[in-house]
Parts: sequence; structure tokens; C-alpha cells
Amino acid sequence: MSNNISVEDVPLNRFHRLLTVRSGGGSFVDGYVLSIIGIAMTKVSPALGLSPFWEGLIAASALIGIFFGGFLGGALTDRLGRRMIYFVGPTLFIVCSVAQFWVQSGEVLFALRFLNGVAVGIEYPVATAFLVEFMPKKSRGPCLATLTILWFAGAATAYLVGDAILNFGGTDAWRYTLASTAVIGALLFLVRLGTPESPRWLISKGRHKEAEAIIRRVYGSGFSLKNLPEQAESKNLSFASLLHSGYGKRMAFVTIFWMCSVTPVFAVYAFAPKVLEALHLSGDWASYGSIAITLLFVVGCIIATRLVNTLGRRKLLLHSFLWSGLALLLLGALRDGPSMIILLMFGAYALFIGGAQVLQLVYPNEIFPTEIRAGAVGVGTSMSRIGAAVGTYLVPISLQSIGIGSTMYIAAGITFIGLIVSWFLAPETAARDLNDAASLNEETEPRVSSGGLNKHRNQY
Repeated sequence: MSNNISVEDVPLNRFHRLLTVRSGGGSFVDGYVLSIIGIAMTKVSPALGLSPFWEGLIAASALIGIFFGGFLGGALTDRLGRRMIYFVGPTLFIVCSVAQFWVQSGEVLFALRFLNGVAVGIEYPVATAFLVEFMPKKSRGPCLATLTILWFAGAATAYLVGDAILNFGGTDAWRYTLASTAVIGALLFLVRLGTPESPRWLISKGRHKEAEAIIRRVYGSGFSLKNLPEQAESKNLSFASLLHSGYGKRMAFVTIFWMCSVTPVFAVYAFAPKVLEALHLSGDWASYGSIAITLLFVVGCIIATRLVNTLGRRKLLLHSFLWSGLALLLLGALRDGPSMIILLMFGAYALFIGGAQVLQLVYPNEIFPTEIRAGAVGVGTSMSRIGAAVGTYLVPISLQSIGIGSTMYIAAGITFIGLIVSWFLAPETAARDLNDAASLNEETEPRVSSGGLNKHRNQY
């Protein structure tokens, strides 16, 4: 029995939910890996006799690794397929995390955490490409947005697990803390067993029979290639060639908006107590404020996840940059104001920036075709980590040299750059078929039928 329903219009099923868990694990590990070192460092430093130089380098090692891993993961995922690269990250998590248990020097610890960062960088392009290429279009945005929430869940778990191990683990507790990532890596490896290859990637390589077999397996015997919106087979164009064919503007949009959204967030999140202290909040105000800001980051992402379809991608991004930028601007102007106003503005920033945060993984997966989708996510991931690293590094220096007011004005300026770029370049992709959203056609109204896609095939 056959039907005419597109696979992008089917209801969310058990496979989709399991795939969200399988892919979301990468974001969870990212939050865990980046947070666990901060918890363990108080014990690691004296145990290994680390100098301040090596402390800073080890703290930044995973971010450096993510930069290289994003490029590598994107290129390999587009060239070798989604399924093969799906297991590279978990394998590296297991091997490198177990090896950290026996580490004896700062240099070796840096190398192992660098490789863990590479694994995280690989995760983003492959996990999100897998998710977007199977997911129904109504669930595509919310499921991709959920990955951002899982990052915070991973960070929170790292704090809870790390604190528990350090309190009850004895002299070598820090070794168990660093090695704990291996447990998550092993679970991620196991839960991904049995994941089929993406039919879209197989079709782009001319492997139609394999693609049809997977479509029947996932969606039922009544489905076939006819139920998948048409796409062109890859002509072995390089990533650079496709960018020159018209996708360069979209790559610029993704890179700039991602950097502008993540740079102030990492800086604020990493140094919330120090920033609050500079704003004359101390004691309980600073302690409770840091907790509240963290919670509001999560709440903001949850709200944005609910709005990503109803409000639309473009409007959500513009509102997110506008209101979060205004909150930072007011923080600079009201730096000597009452404590409650300061916390209110900080909370507003954390809440409103959620829209830009969740769209970091939605946009690059929707506006690029199958043959360069993972590569585009990889580039966005890598470039965003430059902004994260620079922002994190410069905040203490900025607070000391130019003060809290100017620091907040700079953060607001970066956010408004994201707003301006998004105003001119952000497309609307909600409710559009994945191939339609990835085409270079600039129309804003979604097309329900996939039949009209044929005339755009030559564009990608």
C-alpha cells in the first residue's frame, strides 16, 4: 500500500524521539565537558603542580579542540556519511576521558582535553544533520532547539556529579571527576547503535536503493522515495564551490549571527559573579543572582523552543537580539543603579537571548543543501568558539581596564551587530520543506507541495 504523504508531514514517531535523544547527547556532553574542568581544577592544579599559564591553557583546551573539530566533523560528515561519523565523538569521549584518570602532567591533560573538544566539535555537524534530515518539518525547529537546552542540562549535571565525586572520592577524586565523561560517552555510543544512514545523504550520492530501504524501515512499508521531497544528486562540488554558487551570503549570515549571539553569553555566563560584583552586587545578591541568571538562560531557551514555529525563525531572531541588546545597554547605563534593577536587566538579557541561542543549530541545518549541510554547521560551530574564547578571555581584562559600563556597552554593540545582520540576511524557513528552505529561492511563503521543487534542483 502506498500513499502520497511527504515524510516531512508525518506525525512524530518513536524513531524521531529516539533520534532526538541520540543526537541530543552530543550537546549534553558539550555542556558537561566544558563545565567539569572548572569543578575539578581546584584539585587538579596542586596535584599536577600547574602554573597559571597551564591552568588557563587547560581550561581553554576543549574550546580550542571544538574549533578544529567543527571543521573536521563537517567535512567528514558530508564526505563519508552521517552514520560513520556518528560514532567518532562517543569513541573519543570514552578513550580520552579514561586516559585522563592516569594523567601525570599538564601537557598530557591539555592534549586529552583538546581531543575531547575535537569530539564535541565533530558532534554538532553530524548530530544536527542526522536530526534535521529525518525530522518532520513541524518538529524540526523545536527538536533542534532542544539541543541548546540539553547543553545547560549537561553543564548542570557536571556541577552536581563533580561536586559529589570531589566530596566523597578521596585523594584521587579529581581523576574520577575528569574520567566521568567516559560514562556519558559509553551511554551515547550504545544508544546510537542501530541508527540508519540518512536517506537524503544516500540519494545525494546516487545510492537510491539503500535510501528507499531505510525510508520503508523508518516510516513503514507504504513509503518510498516518492514520499521524500526531491533533491539533486551531488555533482562532487566542493564546499568552496557551493559557497561561490550563492551560499556564501548564507554562510556569512550564520557565522556572524552565531558569533554575535554566543560571544556575550559565554562571557556573562562564565563571569557572572565577577560581573555582578563590578555592578556593586555582593554577598547574597551576587550568589542568588548567579543562580537566577543561569536558570533564566534555560527558561529563555525553553520559551524560544515553544515559539520557534509559531513566531517563526526570523521574527524570533530579531526580537531576541533587539530586547537582549537593550537589556545590556541599560546595564551599562544603570551600572550604579539599585540592585534589584541590575538583576532585572541581567535576567532580561538571559531570558531574551534564548531565541538567538536555540536558532544557532536551526538555521544552518535548514538553509543549506544536503551536500554541504554538515560542513556549514561545522564552520558555524568553529567560528562561534572563536567568539566564545575571545569573549571569555577579554571580560576580566575589560572589567579592569575600561570598567563595567563600557564592557556592557561593547556586549550590547556586538548584540546589535547580530540584529543588523539578521535584519538584512535572515530568511524565514518555518513550515517549509527542508529542500525548499535550502534552495536559493528567496520567497517567504512556504510551499506545501514538493512537486514545485523540481525547478530549483539545479540550484543545489
